[in-house]
Order: sequence, then C-alpha cells, then structure tokens
Amino acid sequence: MRPVTATTVTATAVTAAAALAAGAASVAAGRLASDAALKASPGRPLPTEPRLTVHGTAAGQVVLTRHLAALRPGTYGLAGDGSQAVVGPVLATAPHSADTVVRRLERVTHGTLGAGDAVWFTPNLFVGDPSTALGLDHADVDVPGELGALPAWFVPGARSTWVIAAHGLGTTREHALNLMGFLHRRRFPVLALAHRGDLGAPRSPDGLNHLGETEWRDLDAAMRYAVRYGAERLILLGWSTGATMALRAAARSGLRHLVSGLVLDSPVLDWQATVRALASARHTPGALLPLAVRAAEGRAGLSADGVADPAVPAVPTLVLHGPDDTVAPWEASRRFAARSPGLVTLHPVPHAPHAAMWNPDPAAYEEALRRFLTPLM
Repeated sequence: MRPVTATTVTATAVTAAAALAAGAASVAAGRLASDAALKASPGRPLPTEPRLTVHGTAAGQVVLTRHLAALRPGTYGLAGDGSQAVVGPVLATAPHSADTVVRRLERVTHGTLGAGDAVWFTPNLFVGDPSTALGLDHADVDVPGELGALPAWFVPGARSTWVIAAHGLGTTREHALNLMGFLHRRRFPVLALAHRGDLGAPRSPDGLNHLGETEWRDLDAAMRYAVRYGAERLILLGWSTGATMALRAAARSGLRHLVSGLVLDSPVLDWQATVRALASARHTPGALLPLAVRAAEGRAGLSADGVADPAVPAVPTLVLHGPDDTVAPWEASRRFAARSPGLVTLHPVPHAPHAAMWNPDPAAYEEALRRFLTPLM
C-alpha cells in the first residue's frame, strides 16, 4: 500500500474539483440550450427559421438570399426589425443570380424593405387587429385568467358555437388573423387569445414557456369567458404549443363537455423532440441535447409520461401537419391519428415549416377546414 502524500491528496482534490466544474458546466450548458424552447419570444423567429438578406426590390418583386426557406411554395409574411411584408410564390421567369431568389412582393404592410435588410419568413400575413388588418368589427376584451387579465380579440358571429384560437411558439395572436376572415364568413364567433408571456398578458411566475402544460389554463379561462357570454359549444383551434393547449383543455377543463371539435396545426405532441430540435438549431452539440431535455423537464416541470403519445380526445379532431416540420415531429401526428382513425383526421401538408400549414396552399387548407367544421356548425 502506497503512503498517502500531500501530492496525492492535492491530485485527488484537483481531479474532484475538475469533475465538479465539468458537471456544473454541463448543467449550465443544458440550461442555456433549453432556453431555445423555454424562452422563445412571441413574435420573434425560432432558431430553426433562417435569417435572409434582401438584395433588392422592384415593382412587385423582392430579391432574397437563395436558401431552401426562400424557395418554399406559397404565401408568407416577411418580417424584419421594424418591417413587415407579404411575399407570394417564387417568380421562376424573373432574372436572378445563382445566389438569389426572386419572389412576388404582394405588399409592404409596415415599415420599408431595403437592400441589406435582414428578414425571416413568418406564417402570419397580417399586422394589427381584426379591424385594422381585415376590416372586421371586433372588440378588445380582457379574459380573467388565474394570473391576471388576458387580452383577447372577439369577432362576433351569429352561431352559438365559438372558435377559440391559441397561437404557439414564436408567434402572437396575430397568427389567428390568417383564418379570421374564413371563420367570419361562416358566421362563427371567434375569440383570439393572448396567453401568459405575451405582450400585455401576465408573465408565467418563473418567466418560462411551459410548452402548453400550464398555458392550457389560460385557454380554459377563455372557454369560461365564452360560455359566460353565450357560447353553447366550443371549437378549440391551436397552432404548435397552442395545439398542445387545446388538447390539454379538451382533456382537463371543467367545460370539456362543451368542446365539439379540435383543430390542431403542427401540434407539439412530443415536447422532448421539440426541445432537442430548437436546441440543435442553436448549434448545441449533440452530446449536450439530453442535458437540454433534462434541464427543460426540471425547470418547467414537464413530464415525459403521456406527452409523446397523448390520449386521443373524445371529440372530432383535425390535425394539419407535414413531414417538413423540423420543430414538431410529423411522425408523432401520424401515430396520434392512427390510434383513432374514425375520430382524428390527418391532413398532410408537404413543404411547410412549423405552424405554417396554411401558407403553401391556403385554399386547400381552408377546404379541409370547411369540410371538418360543417358538421360541427
């Protein structure tokens, strides 16, 4: 047996300290990586959405950096710091360089677009509220929530079945404006909610996004508000984590018996996969992704039980999702729909990023929605 010396003790202490430091650094790295999901800012691009550069504009045209995102089919919002525009399809016949893409410029709704501007695609086409953006009469209302008043837009309609809309990661209630005109033409009253963490709404006590696991209570508050003001039946419409909120409310709310249907666009059914995807998009090394998931679970009180394969709801459900979603796995939606083919309808949408299933082909999306909603009217 070798004698214990001061040198041995020092070496052991140094090794232990190094191990503790490495462990602490890993924990800190996991927390930082989990911020990509837990601190996603409403109205700001997710890390999966690339920044593009405007190379120039002309009458009805905008020239963008060539990127897979810039080649997406359909119509999108184009947002920058202080600007918002709407762009249509790629103009294949327009002259362009090998490094650029020319798309149709539908309109500039806010600010200006100029060469050198950094921009990103967004699913919502409209800025403002239902009145300023769409010319629809609406009321600004406050929904009493457990953390305080939740701002919401109410667009009246003749039916007794209300649609309550909840946005998801990286967007605001302006996202609901894409479908507001469609729903109004079908005479549905619509309540578009700003939930905890949104501008004008209370913050979550810990300042974190819980990926729908606590936010659903704000949707429950909106359901109670709707019933208080005349709703007899409810349809819950959600994008991304807003779809998760809709699922949770349909399963847990005291008013779940009044829910007649769910519309889920790009639902986050597997929060672990979403945390990994957003952390990876921030260039988190693969070895640290499990730490990001573990940090998210601990910080936000998330549970893996029943999240990856949530219970199928007891009401007709339309899921709109596609294989090109890099934030919420398409396979989770396929499994979800396969477990109840008579109750859940899956409408596949190719070539669409997360929460943007309407954008590649609005007419096809709205036709699927019309067919689903008609029996629920």
